[in-house]
Amino acid sequence: MAKKLIINQEKVNQETVEAVMKVCPFGGLEYTNGQLNFTAGCKNCGLCAKKGPAGLVTEVIEQDTTPKVDKSSWRGISVFIENDFDGIHPVSIELIGKAHELAKVINHPVYAILIGNKEKTDQYQKEILAYGVDKVFIYESDEFANFNMERYARCVEDFITKIKPTVVLYGGTSLGRSFAPRIAAHFRTGLTADCTMLGMKENTDLIQVRPAFGGNVMAQIVCPNHRPQMSTVRYKIFKKPERVTPFGECVYMDTSNIDKSSKIKTLEIKVKEKVTDISEADVIVACGRAFKNKEDLQMAEELASLLGGVVAVTRPLVEAGWKDAKFQIGLSGRTVAPKLIITLGISGAVQFTAGMSGSEMIVSINENPQASIFDVSHYGIIGDIYKVVPQLIKNIKHERGLE
Repeated sequence: MAKKLIINQEKVNQETVEAVMKVCPFGGLEYTNGQLNFTAGCKNCGLCAKKGPAGLVTEVIEQDTTPKVDKSSWRGISVFIENDFDGIHPVSIELIGKAHELAKVINHPVYAILIGNKEKTDQYQKEILAYGVDKVFIYESDEFANFNMERYARCVEDFITKIKPTVVLYGGTSLGRSFAPRIAAHFRTGLTADCTMLGMKENTDLIQVRPAFGGNVMAQIVCPNHRPQMSTVRYKIFKKPERVTPFGECVYMDTSNIDKSSKIKTLEIKVKEKVTDISEADVIVACGRAFKNKEDLQMAEELASLLGGVVAVTRPLVEAGWKDAKFQIGLSGRTVAPKLIITLGISGAVQFTAGMSGSEMIVSINENPQASIFDVSHYGIIGDIYKVVPQLIKNIKHERGLE
């Protein structure tokens, strides 16, 4: 049931306008050229109808005409397996683990979608099955050797049309972010990007949680009237599952009728130079606003070196030009889950903590005892980083006989 407000223009005059304007606390009405209209400020609260001049605004209850989907005809939690000739992207394995958790709630199978040429599909199907997938749906063709958005999209569209999974999960990578919206648009369904949590209702509605309004709100999003439901999730948000004794099966899909044409032409493939990836680090020393200048990051570098780790930063330090963006932790940077992370002078904004909350051990140093970073930390030190860090370095050197 939906509520709608209707203005009776025949009752609009200077007196009724002034009266109803006083009733609305949101500035949701405007009077121009003899017409009274609602503005973007209207909250649809109905005060103008209840407390305004009689008959000026009428509250009408409308029937909900939103089309309903037959949820029982959609079954299975599916994961798109992102891969290249270096292997399966780890985020796809993490999503398989989360798919198992979601599937248990509604007693659904877990599916994987694998696209590639024979070399790739032969190589990766056993690894996928080792994580307890019920079925691996394989689209195999020489034209699928390298990722092509148009060809791969047609394969996933074919899979969804034939198998009808209730959920499809994608990695929140550059590939996933460009690829998943195309599929969602094709099926006129929803897609929630960069989810930090996923849950499942017993009626098969997927609960998708992500920060909104600059990270000030954690929004819970559901897609109750459309299927399939789709989400992208960043690497390192979920834990990698344990391997099991394979029990699933491989299903080779017919690709003969899939259009393999494409307006996208691959001119050249260049191997990207390997760089330090903080997402893979076991130990991270993260630096925040408390650092006064770029040169002071050297003490963080020394601490990280002693611990066999790397230095990462928050967004303000990247914007200041102190560190490259590939070393930024947070929603607009990288998601990390090291064995140990030491935060130095970081307040703990949602945008940052969402990117490192999966860390096994969080140690935080901050002058402010009320800093929200302590809410997610296992150990906290209240103090000036310029006093605490040098002493910490000195203690480690002493313990190792390096002084």
